[in-house]
Amino acid sequence: MKLTIDTDRKIVVRESGGSSETVPLYSDRAFDLIAEQWVNVGWNQKYSYTFSWMGRPIIQLPEDMIRTQEVIHRVRPDVIVETGVAHGGSLIYYASLCRVLGKGRVIGIDIEIRPHNRQAIESHELGGAITLVEGGSTDPDIVAKVHGMIRPGETVLVLLDSNHTRQHVLDELEAYHDLVTPGSYIVATDGVMKDLQDTPRGRPEWVWDNPTAAAEEFAARHPEFVVEQPAWPFNESGLNRNLTHWPGAWLRRLI
Repeated sequence: MKLTIDTDRKIVVRESGGSSETVPLYSDRAFDLIAEQWVNVGWNQKYSYTFSWMGRPIIQLPEDMIRTQEVIHRVRPDVIVETGVAHGGSLIYYASLCRVLGKGRVIGIDIEIRPHNRQAIESHELGGAITLVEGGSTDPDIVAKVHGMIRPGETVLVLLDSNHTRQHVLDELEAYHDLVTPGSYIVATDGVMKDLQDTPRGRPEWVWDNPTAAAEEFAARHPEFVVEQPAWPFNESGLNRNLTHWPGAWLRRLI
């Protein structure tokens, strides 16, 4: 695919497979075409590695965090479960939203929580709202432990951000989907991998081995869930697509 941005003529030209598309530079379609490449180049250059939240590295695309905030504000979960802890920035982010909403707590699961990260998370001013669970997210003992931490009647939101292979994400979806309450979500993050296989840091197998593929397979097995981008609560533009590392990630529980 070849993408040409001509600022003199104020057009964008997309050429692929012998066909060509020309659109005005200042149009919704041009924004989508340019944004796709911006996301891919930004991922390769580690743009998401330049942000922190209240002192902790977050390693997420800011739009994904803002869109998640929109969902948390609407769903108002009692518990947010996240697999994958890293530096803990996203756990702190979710805990801060819980604090503002006046309800909720966060559970973070990781196969290895490094001592300096654990210390930084637990000593943070929001650390009291976070419980860390060390162990493999699909280990039956860990899955049972996390299930045991959920009280009857609690509203639960789950985000999967650990190992991003299709099979591991599928295993996580099977392990934690029953925690998700109707109207809430389980989120298979980082499906952008499927669009990054030809970048310098990408891998060819990501075309099929990615979280979006896992989410689609899971939804086909579980009709009580639907893959659905959460509606934007505010939109005065003609745009309707997220600039995201999480395409096809949001699985909403229907019943």
